Amino acid sequence: MFEPRLALASLSGEGDARWALAAADHAGAAFLGGVAIDEPSRAAARELVARDREEFLPADPLAFVDDQLATVADSPAAIRPGINVRSTTVEPIREVAAICADHEAILEINAHCRQPELRAVGCGESLLADTDRLAEYVAAAAEAAPAVSVKVRAEVDGVDLAGVAKRIAAAGADAIHIDAMDSENVIADVAAATDLFVIANNEVRGPESVREYMGYGADAVSVGRPSRRPDGSVMAAVADAVAELTTEPTP
Repeated sequence: MFEPRLALASLSGEGDARWALAAADHAGAAFLGGVAIDEPSRAAARELVARDREEFLPADPLAFVDDQLATVADSPAAIRPGINVRSTTVEPIREVAAICADHEAILEINAHCRQPELRAVGCGESLLADTDRLAEYVAAAAEAAPAVSVKVRAEVDGVDLAGVAKRIAAAGADAIHIDAMDSENVIADVAAATDLFVIANNEVRGPESVREYMGYGADAVSVGRPSRRPDGSVMAAVADAVAELTTEPTP
């Protein structure tokens, strides 16, 4: 899906093309966003901004997605763009999928954000309890997008992530991006349940965390906050560990 197998995880209000390109020397993919792409999700994002959270709220979210993906895809940097989106309806996902096709970008459906405003309108983490709708979103995305990922969160009451993984795989997903919280072993459960490309996230800070996640069966890892400082020691240490653990030994 991408090499090196280190991704930049979307950062609310910060994960744009400039952010992705600044860290492109370390990572193989960058998930821009998250971007609210329909009116209910945008209304929820405006409520978040009102309580001082950073959010992307361009006048035309689809044009914004197109511009941001093009900026990364058309740059000399060897980093694959992705876009993390929130929606309460399926049609905007189809529209973003078509944009992703133009830029060989990964479309990532956000089933991760836990802010009450987003859950109240039926996006973000609420999708983990509504797998019929999540599967519908994945199937719509897979009609056109070159690759489909779903960003999820562990430790959600009543949610079996391995079961969610099976459902989205059947709907056409290629990857699952797991914020493992304090349940790192959930990576092993998901990796054993499906053939999805598993991206592990949460407290990826150096060789020990990379080794742990890949030992559980992750295909790649992602970093969030450390990506704000691409020249810092954390990004370099994670990139070096990924390179060491994913390079095929010479026969």
